[in-house]
Amino acid sequence: MNDLAWIIDTDIHPYIDPQRVADFLPQPWRRRVQSGNAGPGHLGYWNPNGVRRNDIFAPDDSPEKGKRVDADAATMVKHHLDRFALSHGILNADLINVGLSPETDFACAFMSSVNEAIVTDWFAVSPRILASIHVTPTDPQHAAAEIRRWAAHPQFVQVLMPSGSRTAYGSRLYHPIYAAAEECGLPVAIHPGTEGLGVSGVPTAAGYPGNYLEWHTGLVGSYLAHLISLISEGVFVKFPKLKFVMIEGGVSWLVPVLWRFDKNWKALRQLSPWLIHPPSHYAYEHILLTTQPIEEPENPQQLQNLLAMMPIEKMLMFSSDYPHWDGDTPDFVGRHIPAAHRRQVLRDTAWALYRLDERTKNTNSHHASRLIQNLKSKIQNPYVPISNHELE
Repeated sequence: MNDLAWIIDTDIHPYIDPQRVADFLPQPWRRRVQSGNAGPGHLGYWNPNGVRRNDIFAPDDSPEKGKRVDADAATMVKHHLDRFALSHGILNADLINVGLSPETDFACAFMSSVNEAIVTDWFAVSPRILASIHVTPTDPQHAAAEIRRWAAHPQFVQVLMPSGSRTAYGSRLYHPIYAAAEECGLPVAIHPGTEGLGVSGVPTAAGYPGNYLEWHTGLVGSYLAHLISLISEGVFVKFPKLKFVMIEGGVSWLVPVLWRFDKNWKALRQLSPWLIHPPSHYAYEHILLTTQPIEEPENPQQLQNLLAMMPIEKMLMFSSDYPHWDGDTPDFVGRHIPAAHRRQVLRDTAWALYRLDERTKNTNSHHASRLIQNLKSKIQNPYVPISNHELE
């Protein structure tokens, strides 16, 4: 890699075929997915741009001609990581929607198998490929076990949950997830796009949006609810080392809601007596955001003014959202970030959060393959109601 290869991309969406996930599923879930039923999909809103960009195939003049960049690990390294001088990229599979299935046993087995597919098909190709541990928040005990199962793997760097949820994430229902994440030194992240699916209920407090523009613009509503809930219900008091990453939720909403939050706390602090600091203190110490989709006002100075109102040097990280239709490149984002904090946003904050000094050493160990096999056998999958051969 050249000297510029130091940027970290905190949100890449690999294409993982559900049929590949099925290869790791026990029966009867394997048969279910192989038949074409993988649980909650999407609400069906039409995006005229498509969800994934059209140029996801390797260029015609490359040896990888015709291969999907988002579907093959080696092609991803060459045509995304190398192309944009990225030292590492973190995979967040679009399949997290299945984690909201009301069929909890299936959802847990499916998320476990997504993790297996990532280890098998992506991690072995390059230590520069990192990923989230995908969990099912509707079963916090299973999610905690899945976190502990994979936490020692140097390429799993955080825990991922859908932002669509049954209830806001400050609820004590989710505390086993946070306890496992804190114990294992992993941040917890959420990603939008699942609002309204499965057990998460309607996508907004006002019901169903009328089209994709309305739905996509309003996704930040769930982030507001989760932020307020996490802080109000004392998650960061109970788990003082926990970091919470809000992927792909934008940036501009944070400061105004914290103004309102701090003001209300002064009058209503008896309702959250465990908060000894204003809510903004906990947000700035524990919450991180990713850049995509960074707001683009007609007057760029307005965004600069807003960024100056928060400690972006420790809470904002670069993300491309590749290969989604509205993704960003590092040079585009870099122009929006004040020069004094550009390095922190593009690299340093993510490098520290995900402990990449330590992980880089571990990933290069010749014991890595044996470690993976040991980790796989640590816990038994409890979702095998009958033996495979009875259904084959």
